Amino acid sequence: MLNSNVQEAFKPLNTKKNIPRRWPLILAGVLFVALVVFLVQRLEGRLPTIVLEMESPALGASQTLTLQVADAKSGVRNVWAGVIKDGREFVLVDKTYPSGGIFSGGAVHAETLQIPFAPREKEITDGPATLRLVVRDYSWRRWGKGNIQVEELAVIIDTRPPGVEVLSRQHYMSQGGVGLVIYRLSEECPASGVMVGDHFYPGQAGHFDDAGIHMALFAVDHRQGPETPIHVTATDFAGNEGRAGIPFRINTRRFKRDTIAISDGFLDRIMPAFFNQVDAGPGATNFDVFLKVNSDLRVANDEALRRVTARSDKRKHWQGEFLQLPASANRAGFADHRTYTYMGKVIDEQVHLGIDLASLAQAPIPAANAGRVVFADFLGIYGNTVVIDHGMGLFSMYAHLSHIGVETGRMVAKGETIGNTGQTGLAAGDHLHFSMLVHQTFVNPMEWWDAQWIENNITAKIDAVRRP
Repeated sequence: MLNSNVQEAFKPLNTKKNIPRRWPLILAGVLFVALVVFLVQRLEGRLPTIVLEMESPALGASQTLTLQVADAKSGVRNVWAGVIKDGREFVLVDKTYPSGGIFSGGAVHAETLQIPFAPREKEITDGPATLRLVVRDYSWRRWGKGNIQVEELAVIIDTRPPGVEVLSRQHYMSQGGVGLVIYRLSEECPASGVMVGDHFYPGQAGHFDDAGIHMALFAVDHRQGPETPIHVTATDFAGNEGRAGIPFRINTRRFKRDTIAISDGFLDRIMPAFFNQVDAGPGATNFDVFLKVNSDLRVANDEALRRVTARSDKRKHWQGEFLQLPASANRAGFADHRTYTYMGKVIDEQVHLGIDLASLAQAPIPAANAGRVVFADFLGIYGNTVVIDHGMGLFSMYAHLSHIGVETGRMVAKGETIGNTGQTGLAAGDHLHFSMLVHQTFVNPMEWWDAQWIENNITAKIDAVRRP
């Protein structure tokens, strides 16, 4: 038998009696930890963020500033933006955001603001100024005033448009033709050039001793008539636009209209090569493929050419008239309107934006002028194709080649062989499809084969400005 002392030592603990004594301590500890966590969160010290989207430190007569503010922890309390100029403060925005409650901070944690800014409306004069941005959050730091992020940017208020002076005199063009305008800017501008209708043709400096003198090649699309508006435009770093009209005349032209009968023999011979280039659907016939090729694929190929000719070397690579394929005859003209028929019915209409030149089979093709090869590959309806950038937005294109003899990026000299004629792509026989473009617009190559036209419309204008 165990004695009474030993029995007392081995008695089980009475947990029901101990719990009431310990739970207040546990609860107090939990509350203390929660309070510490809460205070740490509400007293957080991370600054709000400010991101200002501004293309240039120059602010023009009218623009919209895009301001992104955020505070992931406490939420945004207030955003203030203003311009400090000559000791005066001009408020652009002063916005306070709602609270989400004492436990959650601000109701808004991020926002993008579009801030309109027109200096003249606020009577802010031109010159150096400071753009100040201030964002506060809902943190309890700084005795409840929150964390504050302040950014200041040095800006230039510039509300005056650049001056544009046209130096070249008369500008006579034909539909599908090209013009050259020479102009002087009163200040450096990131963008300037010629607007023809709604198409912009950029100008370039660096061709004259005066850095302010620019010149731009521009085109009149074959569909644009005498009423087409044309003017020179320049936009400065502050976004101000200056304009100047030019003396010009657009001569109308009548373009040839052809009817081309599509035969089963042509379809059976040419269309199989295009089955994997278009989506004509299951069970499509050669006729179905032709319709897809002459519409969808043609559009896609022309879009690829627009991408290739979207950028051009600023330097003028070409000199004098452009070369035509030697001993060749013209088989189809520029801007010929083609009506396609099949079994006596009209099935499609397209415009031929080049000149087809026929010579000996697989005849060597000379580069029409000096330039840089920007495309040398297969291109759908055009087959094996080479495109040369001659600078200032002027390009020449050579299509249906049987062999390509140059690679992209290579500089070629005038007359250098770049390949051989052929009948690749949508071609019924061996020939060269030759096109020229000015900043994505197809133009009439015949002007550029004419030395007298180049002298009158290009060279003489440049020489007249260069002379004192």
